[in-house]
Amino acid sequence: MIDQDAYAQAARSAVERLVTKERAAIGRAGEVVFEALRAGGVLQAFGTGHSRSVALELVGRAGGLVPANQLGIRDVAYYGDAVPADILDPKIEREPGLAARIWALAPIRPEDVFVVISNSGGNAAIVEMARLAVDNGHQVIAITSRAHTSRLPAGPRLADLAHVVIDNGAPYGDAALPLPDGTTICPISNLTGVMAAQMLVAEVVGHHLAAGIVPPIFRSANTPGGDEHNAALLERYGPRVRLGDA
Repeated sequence: MIDQDAYAQAARSAVERLVTKERAAIGRAGEVVFEALRAGGVLQAFGTGHSRSVALELVGRAGGLVPANQLGIRDVAYYGDAVPADILDPKIEREPGLAARIWALAPIRPEDVFVVISNSGGNAAIVEMARLAVDNGHQVIAITSRAHTSRLPAGPRLADLAHVVIDNGAPYGDAALPLPDGTTICPISNLTGVMAAQMLVAEVVGHHLAAGIVPPIFRSANTPGGDEHNAALLERYGPRVRLGDA
């Protein structure tokens, strides 16, 4: 039967799988990000399509890390010379060379660490961004679906390039509930992607506390002193943290 309870059960199963089977990967990712931030780096988050929402979860979020910057397709218009119409095609993420254009406009430093999010892990912009990061000496953490990636043609794919892979547990095609005609509905990847992102933040903050370092965390701007607290932290990073639409 297709109803809200069917999706709720699929969602519970996916979250339970994430918190049990991906603990080790998220733990390793937390160590990688902590070491990068301790060295003065910034977390560079990148996703296309609906995976942008998982990248956004890591950036400019009350209760989240201040040294986190979102890279995006929109950057070629925000910071480059492209016009908005150039980036409206939903298939632009498949365009070769797009990641290099985004990279060239980004405030990236050698200490930075990358979190690249893609359910399929196969689109050109995603693969090229991961390769650019690896080729320039950065650590790359992937949040992706191994079930989908495994059915793509032989690499390179995001999971092939990343130093740490967090499997979001989404099925091939992402949607979880099958209809009689073979169509599937109700995607999983953003649900588990956001969960993985916040588990990663918790790991990073835990490492800060264990090392006796005050973690650089945003406070809600809607609480007393929040704006002042956030502005003081953002001043450390300057244009390296571009909140944009975060």
